[in-house]
Amino acid sequence: MTDHRIQGSARPVPAARAPLRGIELRETTARTSVWRWLLPALTLVAWLVVGAALGPLSGRTSEVQKNDNSAFLPTGVESAEVNELDRKFVSAESTPAIMVYSRPGGLTAADRTQIAADRAKITAHFGDQLAAPPAGPIPSTKDDTAAQLIVPFTSSDGDTLSANVGWLRDLPHEPGLQVNVAGPGGLLADLVNSFAGIDGVLVLVTGAVVLLILVVVYRSPLLPLIVLFSAVFALSAANGVVYLLAKNDVITLNGQSQGILDVLVLGAATDYALLLVARYREELRLHRSRFDAIRKAYRAVVEPIVASGGTVIIALLCLLISDLRSNKGLGPVGAIGIACAMIASLSLLPAILALVGRVAFWPFRPHFDSHPTEQHGVWAKVAAYVGRHARLVWILTSVVLIALTFGLFRLQANGIPQSDAFTGTPDSKAGQQVLAEHFDSAGGSAEIIMSAAQLEAVLAAVKQVPGAVDAVPYTGQPVVPGQPAVPPKVVDGLARVDVALSAPPDSEASYQTIRDLRAAVHAVPGAQAKVGGFVAINLDVQDTARRDRTVIIPPVLVVVFVILMLLLRSVVAPLLLVATVVLSFLATLGVCGVVFRDVIGFAGEDSSFPLFAFIFLVALGVDYNIFLMTRVREEVARRGHRSGVLTALAVTGGVITSAGLVLAATFSSLAVLPLVFLAEIAFAVAFGVLLDTLVVRSLLVPALALDIGPRIWWPSRLGRDRTGVEAGTETGIETGDETDRETG
Repeated sequence: MTDHRIQGSARPVPAARAPLRGIELRETTARTSVWRWLLPALTLVAWLVVGAALGPLSGRTSEVQKNDNSAFLPTGVESAEVNELDRKFVSAESTPAIMVYSRPGGLTAADRTQIAADRAKITAHFGDQLAAPPAGPIPSTKDDTAAQLIVPFTSSDGDTLSANVGWLRDLPHEPGLQVNVAGPGGLLADLVNSFAGIDGVLVLVTGAVVLLILVVVYRSPLLPLIVLFSAVFALSAANGVVYLLAKNDVITLNGQSQGILDVLVLGAATDYALLLVARYREELRLHRSRFDAIRKAYRAVVEPIVASGGTVIIALLCLLISDLRSNKGLGPVGAIGIACAMIASLSLLPAILALVGRVAFWPFRPHFDSHPTEQHGVWAKVAAYVGRHARLVWILTSVVLIALTFGLFRLQANGIPQSDAFTGTPDSKAGQQVLAEHFDSAGGSAEIIMSAAQLEAVLAAVKQVPGAVDAVPYTGQPVVPGQPAVPPKVVDGLARVDVALSAPPDSEASYQTIRDLRAAVHAVPGAQAKVGGFVAINLDVQDTARRDRTVIIPPVLVVVFVILMLLLRSVVAPLLLVATVVLSFLATLGVCGVVFRDVIGFAGEDSSFPLFAFIFLVALGVDYNIFLMTRVREEVARRGHRSGVLTALAVTGGVITSAGLVLAATFSSLAVLPLVFLAEIAFAVAFGVLLDTLVVRSLLVPALALDIGPRIWWPSRLGRDRTGVEAGTETGIETGDETDRETG
């Protein structure tokens, strides 16, 4: 036998180990092959477990919603202080519902008998649910055609109040007698009823719209269902988590936040899915194995999706700075939704795609080594045009956007009267119109709490205020005609005065009266008077919303800029992107000002509207620039600056435009709810997103990137490296001075 160890300098050949090495290689390959399908399968099972746990809870979010005034009340304002002090005078909060009776020819004796009978029925039916017996009937101060009955409910809970007001509206009436339930109670009941369709109609409409768009985009029966399946699981998880947190008073949920959560999750999850699926389809042409393709696609999209989701999450969490409880509640609620959408898109969806493979794209399967059509379609032509006329494109688009901002002069975000907050004419709005027509005091009121020693001085000051038609000290006991006057109720040295206002509640005239009242009573020495009540609360809400705009918008811009800077390893590019998105936002507000005022005829815009529009448009608008510019950076490193920009524009054009259409459509579905504020948000986000995807991201940003050149990447290496600027010719896009040819 030959001893290989003594063959001079000959290298030992361990022939006996060769078969073992082959066995080890096959075993390793087998283990890798098993994990390729086992890991996605386990991920899918894990999500099914999560869905089984959180799914039943997601349908119960309406149980933990808070739609009463306290859910929207600012913290630290004068009306909130009065709310707290008022508990010294009454055992429970009072939310008055005003029953308005009217007959065009004048109230008849039978009508007056009907009103008296209604008063007795209400007292007997509600009992201790009333803060006091119904007040009235109070005849019209202008004619004999109307009367009102004030029903002070102790509960301000939205669902309870809605049921109580519904009972009032169902009372039988004399033929020809018009009866409406208005006042704070009627308005709040109609507000609660308007949110009743959120969990049902809104989700169904949004899901149907998303599915339709996905079918058109993918031209496949299976892939849209896979994407929607992932998005629905994300929504179910988000609603389940929100339910648990709201039930344990960790966060506050109201109907407005619920509606925005639903469309936000479905829209964002679909957007992230579109990005992943598009890159997966590209990689399937480059790899035989679907597992290799999904791994490559995942690595390519994880960074932009995390950056995109992180931007929106942090922007939403900036709402925690707000003094409005509704805004504070929306911040974490929306952030939870985006986090669930992002997690589902980076775990559940890739797992399903890995298991299904090319079958998902049937009947247009992307075969290995097939031709990449993205570089020779409509967006390739757009990229070629931008390449030839970059400076002209960015100048013209900038001029158009600047011109649209002039519509800001028509935007009056000073609040919407609650009677005009509905797109239709609910019962409370009709009743408020009758009150304004037949009564000097149309339901607006204020409460003043002051030092009892200065009660007379405060009453004298109130009488000098225009718009304050009556002021009476609060006694805590009903006034009985013919009996001695009851002295004012004094608690801990404090007294209360109830003031009737001539202007309807939520009107600008009533707000001005509250401002005048505060100025007058604050000037009374030693009174320490504070003005609150329903109208004052709404005024403070509007003023706080205006304050929030100046406090929250700057941090959001800083957050967006920092995230973009870290993602793109550049300073110039993030500044450019933030500037273009802000310009797009201002242009959108300009269009909204004209459309809302001069086309639709809305009464105005809520004071929170600009802030909400900013949060969604800037955070979500930056998303599409992130999707574009991360691909641009990838292509520039391989092809050079010019070819990299044009290639990225061509290959991402379809997917980003589809994502914009999906998000615009999902937010548009908010318009199914009969609220002016949500209709305005729906239009603003839909129009702004389309403006971002079709103009800013498609034309303005790539044109500026081409005209500025590699300096846009300063101070990163891409800003200094000029190699490939002329040589990078592998896009297949005609740029005006050269025709690039596709390779491999």
